[in-house]
Amino acid sequence: MNNNDYCIIMAGGIGSRFWPLSRNNRPKQFLDILGVGKTFIRQTFERFSRIIPRENFLVVTGKDYKDLVLEQIPELSDAQVLCEPMRRNTAPCVAYATYKLHCKNPKARVVVTPADHAISNEIAFLEVIRNGIEYAGDNRALVTIGLIPSRPETGYGYIQINKHEKMLCRDSICKVKTFTEKPNLETAKLFIESGEFYWNSGIFIWSIESIKKAFEVNLPEVAELFARGIEVYDTPNENSFIADTYSKCPNISVDYGIMEKADNVYVFGADFGWSDVGTWNSLYHQTDKDNSLNAVKGKPIFLRNVTNCTINSSSPSKLIVANELDGYMIVDTDDVLMICPRDNEDSIKQLIADALAENGQKYA
Repeated sequence: MNNNDYCIIMAGGIGSRFWPLSRNNRPKQFLDILGVGKTFIRQTFERFSRIIPRENFLVVTGKDYKDLVLEQIPELSDAQVLCEPMRRNTAPCVAYATYKLHCKNPKARVVVTPADHAISNEIAFLEVIRNGIEYAGDNRALVTIGLIPSRPETGYGYIQINKHEKMLCRDSICKVKTFTEKPNLETAKLFIESGEFYWNSGIFIWSIESIKKAFEVNLPEVAELFARGIEVYDTPNENSFIADTYSKCPNISVDYGIMEKADNVYVFGADFGWSDVGTWNSLYHQTDKDNSLNAVKGKPIFLRNVTNCTINSSSPSKLIVANELDGYMIVDTDDVLMICPRDNEDSIKQLIADALAENGQKYA
């Protein structure tokens, strides 16, 4: 392992699209949604700890989740968990970790990853990450990982390259042409047919100097805010400084604020069985199905003439019975039962928002 290699895990989201299983007090990154015996964040840590020294991890999360992080990754020290006082999207999250880490090791090479992805071929995945680290370390490059799409997915962002240059790309690393956020179905189909697009994994690799420079050029107001903490990081005054800094930060993603603007962005195209498992529908595509193409988790469950459905029950005693359903999702928790068509992501998102607005935040 290289002592200059670091991993920043972003773990501050609330996983609202996985309601009612994912809740404000325990979002999906702290749940075993895949039913493998480990939570998403635990799997993420174990995956990257095969190539990154354990002392070189930073987890950026909400202040309310620090204890959950340390409970699920006890190998970390308190100082390795950076607490955000409020949600400000991923650009401030990355800036906080970047400027703090730069004070410690200006030669760092960094992988930035969400805490809640599923990877089926970890050997291939880690090889891609190693190659990305070497490329980003040798070049002034901001590297993102793109996945070869298997379907016209509307829940993912897309990365476009110039397909005429594809055969000339070194080790599958190509210059990025455009980014597109979550297209509609017709646009997604056109993307797939063109052969120019990858799914955007949201995993980034760069040197600490490259991303610091990118903030200074593309988000100078954010760079200036966090640069003021050079004398404060790793002191008793860090928390109060960060609270004040976050209150002044724009709510902006690193994709929009940095990656879509910088002129040195490259994508490493790969295929290692990836899913961001961001919605119930993406979980359906990720998990094993029975002979009727149902993804079922929990017992007791009795199904008759049910096909293409997701059924998830967290109660060990409540019997779930369903008949004559095709393409639905049934999610049952202690205090919420949700039943709706599985594949209309926008409709489900609005349904959840309306349900919480009418029935109160005690269900959030």
